[in-house]
Order: sequence, then structure tokens, then C-alpha cells
Amino acid sequence: MEKVRLGREAIAMRVARELRDGDVVNLGIGIPTLCSQFVPEGQTVVYHSESGVLGYGPMAEPGQEDIDLINAGGQFLAMHPGMSFFNSAEGFAMIRGGHIDVAVLGAFQVSERGDLANWMLPQRGVGNVGGAMDLAAGARRIIVAMDHTDRDGNAKIVRECSFPLTGVTCVDTIVTDIAVIEVTADGLVLTEAAPGWNPAEVQAQTEPKLIVSPDFGEMQL
Repeated sequence: MEKVRLGREAIAMRVARELRDGDVVNLGIGIPTLCSQFVPEGQTVVYHSESGVLGYGPMAEPGQEDIDLINAGGQFLAMHPGMSFFNSAEGFAMIRGGHIDVAVLGAFQVSERGDLANWMLPQRGVGNVGGAMDLAAGARRIIVAMDHTDRDGNAKIVRECSFPLTGVTCVDTIVTDIAVIEVTADGLVLTEAAPGWNPAEVQAQTEPKLIVSPDFGEMQL
């Protein structure tokens, strides 16, 4: 069977399956911003942005953009029943006050202990922390959504992060273009793989040793 690498929207769709009815969820820049397009049917997910929006929904259709209504990635949002607006200080107070159930973040590296590095690429010498450190410390659950390897084929799930850290032992779940991995006290547990991928092939793309779940199966979107 041909190995499939999921696209950005498919990764976001799989992440959305992790969200529960009533969750307050913050979406980071990149793949995570797409999650608001895929709220599970019959559920209410309250999306939060440190830009000052709570309760937003899908992105705006072309021609319906409002320059004052954006998500963390600067993408335009559609008006949504029940939305509320506030300044950025209040948005960060919600994070620091422990009111965010789930944060979905991108990453450059995740370690086998769940350390997160997502704000600076040392080879570029620039970075922007934004709200990532607050979310890593303040959200109850952290889900990382990212490609499994970088553009050069290097593993992004590593034994030790070599990039500047955003947070320590904060990541709970990793969803990539080829796998779903849970971070546990015993190590990284491989629970799902993309179509065509077996555990050995996922392991070959991953630096730390993976524990294959007894319930391992194909990723469901």
C-alpha cells in the first residue's frame, strides 16, 4: 500500500477529533489555525485568541474579511453567534488564569519528555515567542500539530531539543502528517499511523524509541 503523508487540512481535521464538547481552545500559528474549520458535528468548541476574540468559528469567505477580526495567524475570521471581543491584556489573562482547556500549537521540535521548541530557528537567528510560552504553561492540555520531519528530512520528534525551549514537559499529544503519538510518563506511545505506514516506518522518521500501543491502528479523520 502506498504511504500517504497527510496535508495540512487533514492534520487539522485529525486534531479536531481530539477536542471535546465545551472545550475552550487556543489555536497557534500555522496548521493549528485550520482546526476552527473542523468542529466535530454536534459539539460546541469555544475558540480563543490572544488577539482578543472568544467564541469564533470558521475563517471568513473571500469578500467578507474584516481587518479587525483575525486569529493568531492574522487570518480573517467570519462573524459567529456568541462571539465576544476584548483587548489583548484580557486575552492573555484568560491564558494565565488557567481558563484554556486545550492549546493546539505548531513546533520545530518536541522531545521524548514533551519539551516544546516552537519559537526560534537558530539558523535564522530570529523568532517571536508571542503567546506560546504562556500557553505552554497555562493551558491544561497541549496538542502539537506539525509535519513529522523538516524540509531536509530531519526528525522533529527528538530525544533532546536543540532549539530554544518554549516549555518543559508540556506536550500531551503530537499529531503529524504520518502519526498520532501520546506523551506519557513511560515514553512516547504510537497510537495511529497514516495510511500505508507501519510502526517501523514511523520509527525510522523518529529519533526517540516509540512504544507501539496495543490499540495501534490507521489514522481516522
